[in-house]
Amino acid sequence: MVSKNQSIVVQGVEIHLFSHNEEDYISLTDMTKAFADGDLLIKSWFRNKNTIEFIGVWERINNPNFNLTGFEQVRAEAGLNRFTMSAKRWAEKTGGIGVISKSGRTGGGTFAHRDIAFEFGSWLSPEFKLYLIKEFQRLKEQEIQTGKLEWNIRRSLTKSQYRIHTDAIKEYLIPPQVSKERAGYIYASEADLLNMALFGKTAKEWRTENPDKEGNIRDYATVEQLVVLASLESQNALLIEQQRNSEERLSILNTLAIKQMQSLVNNPAIKKLSDKPLLDK
Repeated sequence: MVSKNQSIVVQGVEIHLFSHNEEDYISLTDMTKAFADGDLLIKSWFRNKNTIEFIGVWERINNPNFNLTGFEQVRAEAGLNRFTMSAKRWAEKTGGIGVISKSGRTGGGTFAHRDIAFEFGSWLSPEFKLYLIKEFQRLKEQEIQTGKLEWNIRRSLTKSQYRIHTDAIKEYLIPPQVSKERAGYIYASEADLLNMALFGKTAKEWRTENPDKEGNIRDYATVEQLVVLASLESQNALLIEQQRNSEERLSILNTLAIKQMQSLVNNPAIKKLSDKPLLDK
């Protein structure tokens, strides 16, 4: 949890953070300052139907007071030419807590929970998202040094979209009264679909190739791969809700993984960030 009035600098842009309900929120308004068109980007992102569905899934998991009826009305309108959305309207229509509006000349604007802010970062640019995460990590490291909290960037990256992904699997892919064994198989199959899209192999294939290594394929992922994996989990959750079959989803996710990884690894500046070790406590 960040303290009040903290900020980080990402690619020369100061981005404000604050604690809301004991959770970290990041300024989307500040994030857009690194790009042309500024606040118009937030409006464009919020008009996207996939954005509405993603935030809706996040709210269902994290917000016990989420207004599902209001959300369904918003989702039905999303994608229409006349559709507009803002943090204030989102809260009014759905009781949402994931994206909020904060007033004030200094540090005001649209803020989002870090899970959603990282997703917004992906929409802006995978490169920008990686810089954002690394600077957020650096802030957490400073707090650890002053004894304020324990922070693990690898754990945060892997869990940020995990519940969204598994919630979508449970709701749309697991039939009623399915056995625990069958449910476990479905979860494993979806995990391997993501493994195939990103790593080009299943967990079993990786273990066969690496018999002397402990853990699993994701334990040895780079920070770039973890950033892309988080994006793939959220995208797969949306594709599952859209009732796309596994072959369609694998093709879409693989194309997305290739595009995002190329964007990250082909940038010389990213190498400097990647050379710095992740914090593992």
